[in-house]
Amino acid sequence: MKRWVTMFLMLAVAAAVALPAAAQEGTLDKIKRTGVLTIGTRTGSPPFAYIDKSNNWVGFTIDLVEQLVKPAVEKEVGKAIKIEKKESTPPTRIPLLTSNAVDLIAGTMTDTPQRRESVDFSLTFFYTGAQFMVKKGSPIKSINDIGGKRVAAQQGSTNAKIIREKVPTAQLREFPDQPAAFQALVQGQVDAYTNDGIQLYGLKAKSPKPDDWDVVGDFYSEEPYGMAMRKGDAKFKAAVDAGLKNGFESGKYFDLYEKWFGAKGEVPYPMTPQVKAYLMKQIGK
Repeated sequence: MKRWVTMFLMLAVAAAVALPAAAQEGTLDKIKRTGVLTIGTRTGSPPFAYIDKSNNWVGFTIDLVEQLVKPAVEKEVGKAIKIEKKESTPPTRIPLLTSNAVDLIAGTMTDTPQRRESVDFSLTFFYTGAQFMVKKGSPIKSINDIGGKRVAAQQGSTNAKIIREKVPTAQLREFPDQPAAFQALVQGQVDAYTNDGIQLYGLKAKSPKPDDWDVVGDFYSEEPYGMAMRKGDAKFKAAVDAGLKNGFESGKYFDLYEKWFGAKGEVPYPMTPQVKAYLMKQIGK
């Protein structure tokens, strides 16, 4: 009987030791074990990430991961890896990270002090600001015109939070994703849709009738995009940052930017000297 009790206690202790060890597995260790880097991204956020007419998952952030981040991670784990993609939206992206369902959020997530309390961010890879999309001819020209107006925003977005704080009289209506918010605008359920300017330009460019819509207003917020990852995983963050840094230094990042945002890109959005200086300052250039 004593032998069985002793064996049971030994097994219990072993299990207690094993569980924390498993829970503490770093992202790079997980990727090395599985051969897969799983990213959370978008299916309807052109040109950052979306499903194209051929049913392929494409976009600027997809290219950044495939061509810059993936090689840096492969160097760290010492083997070739695959990229798996899962849909992530503003309300689901942090839960997807913390539950280990994805390893990296590569979409249009603004790096904010509040979010840094629960996740870590990579170097900033894009800089924009919030504006409004309205039907052509709308009297709404800026944030100063939305008092009392019905304004759509995405759930969990920084834009929604800022509208609540800056214009509490606006009738804010939140939607789970960009297509739903835009559909509400098309159907006249709202008077404006607010999001980061570049996303609105992308939505306008991909809409059936681009000339029906205007993007208006100066930036009413600063939106530096970073790739989010689980908090406290310094080795994985270093690998992601190394990939982006190499892209900045080699010029490959700027080639990808030109591909998607240049004059012949999916959504023309020229990079200003100020934005380029902001990006390069991160790496001491």
